[in-house]
Amino acid sequence: MSTLSLPAQFPSRAIASPKKSAKLTLWPLVAATFFMVSGGTYGTEDIIHGAGYFQGILLLLITPILWSLPTAFMIGELSSALPSEGGYYAWVRRAMGNFWGFQEAWLSLVASIFDMAIYPTLFVAYLTRLVPWFGVDHRGVMVGLGVVVLCALLNIAGIRIVAISSLWLFFLLSAPFVLIVLIAPLKMGALAGTALAPSGSDVGLIGGLLICMWNYMGWDNASTIATEVKRPQRTYPRAMIVAVIVVAATYIVPFAAMWLTGVPANSFETGSWADLAGLMGGLVGGPLVARGFRVALVLGGMMSAFGMFNALVMSYSRLPLAMAQDGLLPSVFGKMHSKTRAPWVAIVVLAGCWAMCLGLGFERLVTIDVLLYGMSLTLEFVALIVLRIKEPTLRRPFKVPGGMTGAVLLGVSPVLLLGFSIVHGEGEQILGMSGLAFGLLLIGGGFVAYWVKSRLRPEGWAPAGAADSLKDERRAA
Repeated sequence: MSTLSLPAQFPSRAIASPKKSAKLTLWPLVAATFFMVSGGTYGTEDIIHGAGYFQGILLLLITPILWSLPTAFMIGELSSALPSEGGYYAWVRRAMGNFWGFQEAWLSLVASIFDMAIYPTLFVAYLTRLVPWFGVDHRGVMVGLGVVVLCALLNIAGIRIVAISSLWLFFLLSAPFVLIVLIAPLKMGALAGTALAPSGSDVGLIGGLLICMWNYMGWDNASTIATEVKRPQRTYPRAMIVAVIVVAATYIVPFAAMWLTGVPANSFETGSWADLAGLMGGLVGGPLVARGFRVALVLGGMMSAFGMFNALVMSYSRLPLAMAQDGLLPSVFGKMHSKTRAPWVAIVVLAGCWAMCLGLGFERLVTIDVLLYGMSLTLEFVALIVLRIKEPTLRRPFKVPGGMTGAVLLGVSPVLLLGFSIVHGEGEQILGMSGLAFGLLLIGGGFVAYWVKSRLRPEGWAPAGAADSLKDERRAA
């Protein structure tokens, strides 16, 4: 892959191609994107509880149209035009400069604190449903730490191992839901009036919409590995569209199947799929089959949590790498494994940060997640428009239709949904302040961090790999 040129005032090493290594093709990229965004049906139960079957499924159907597809089109254009290390960070930096590029990376990495620490905890939560022994004392924390270490090692072993493992995990965790979908039409109304334990969920229709947004966000995470994808100009647009369809189907189809069986909508809450699967198993067999279905759903939950953490380590670790290559972080973050070309220092440092957050009892702060992600997404839509203006001749193998008007209108519905989440977040209380105030405090931290960086290193750090490049040039001379 040839190196793309940047305007002279913003030269970047972040889009230079790495040494030849195994590249991702369409389906491994779709699988990795699936786990960066979704991880399967788990986590969507409260949507049906709060909105009911009809409105809940409608939300799950409309949200990707208004929220995900515009993002997929934007990523398709920018990834095909600028298949850069660091993805969305590199787009924003190229369009608007170092400051806004830094803010884009800051928003994503801070948001990861609220996201990444929970996945090992979810893994342990599902594990203790099978073996309660792991929930005693600090055993759960140690298992969570093991998940972090194993995912870090898999990522250091190479991007293709992560993507292929994501593909297999997708098939395995989807299998029990496929069985549910196949059985449901044969047992219509069989579970009507089923009395489950009372649900403790208090999620309403508005909360359901926010959970929908949360479950459909993260598409741009796949862009950070663009230089490690085979023919990214062609692969990314196709992968994004396919992934949107796959994620929407994994959310909607299992709920539609359960609707046929007559299970009350208020039976759903986070983690209830295991009990509902046991009921479905009981319809086709005895207690042994019911237990087998339940165990399969619990194992699927463990694979979902593991797969999400594993894929997101791959995505987030490319941000410090790209920033180091641009001199915005110390060059040590740009060190890569000699064989797999994995940014091992960035992986180890980020994994250590997430590991320190284990056991703190994080809950999914959906409002903060959506706010931070929405702000970074807004910067990406702005970058799309700015690059259309600044670089009209930039080769764009995939282009959002409709010219400049189409590019502007593409970001309207996601930004409106972001505004809705901000208004809703004002009523949430976090650490004694509103969710909006807490989110703005985190966003302001990026401005402070950049000011500190500018004071310590006004001209930035030496770009990662610069010394090696100089050595190569001397050898060539």
